[in-house]
Amino acid sequence: MRYFIVDDDRASRVMLKTIIEDSGLGTVIGEARNGEDAIPQILMTQPEFVLIDLLMPKLDGIATVEHLTQNRFEGQFIMISQVVNKEMVGEAYEQGIEFFIHKPINRIEVENVLRKTTEQFRLKNSLLVIRQSLTNIDLSEQINQKATSRDHIQSILNDMGIVGEIGSEDIIAIIETLLAHQHKIAPLPPLKELYEEIAAVTKTTPDEILKESKAIEQRVRRTILAAMINLANLGVVDYTNSEFEYYAPRYFDFKEIRQLMTQIEDHENRKAKVNIKKFIQVLYSDILTKVN
Repeated sequence: MRYFIVDDDRASRVMLKTIIEDSGLGTVIGEARNGEDAIPQILMTQPEFVLIDLLMPKLDGIATVEHLTQNRFEGQFIMISQVVNKEMVGEAYEQGIEFFIHKPINRIEVENVLRKTTEQFRLKNSLLVIRQSLTNIDLSEQINQKATSRDHIQSILNDMGIVGEIGSEDIIAIIETLLAHQHKIAPLPPLKELYEEIAAVTKTTPDEILKESKAIEQRVRRTILAAMINLANLGVVDYTNSEFEYYAPRYFDFKEIRQLMTQIEDHENRKAKVNIKKFIQVLYSDILTKVN
């Protein structure tokens, strides 16, 4: 499991990180001392769990959770607080927070809470996989039906752990646009043209299209970075992992993946250069091979 810690007390952050990593519960991929600083980092790295203090300067825990939820962050929250206030606790539950860690921090409590949330997270994911599998079964019509291009794209994005990212739909739209135009493998048209064509599906005026195309680029960039971080995490755990061996050197600049792996091992912030064009080029080439 990957954790992000938000707490204005540095000692608390250090203590939580030590407990998580010494107990083998997971990896702390980032930390911040207030909600305002935490939001962009959390949306970019998409950790499974966010441990967040209830009372903080600039933006408190509940307001931060609300903001992240509105921006489609799907990880789970664990609230840290020494305040025993029924109204605030009730408000936290309304925002989807199910677990609390009390201050002063106690190692046994932290380990118990995090183990419970991990079990819950894995159970939820297992149920989603089962539900998705059942949804994809259509005994009457689809037993021998050839997979669609969208199925192939989603399968690859799923291997990289980004099929649920907000930018994954933009990536699918880009590949489907190239397929619709029966574009050759190389060279691809300028990415700007692809963004604008996709934006024009939902927007009408030039200003709206320009604004949406820029938003598409940012969503795609964040999603590809998330794929790089996921693969780097796989590489740190198991360098011979099949997904890591295939996707890391093929879809990305492997030097950037190695840099991310070093950052993960040294517990540093994850930073890497994202080559959108290479990612789209390789993905489109793979999809052409599959659909043909």
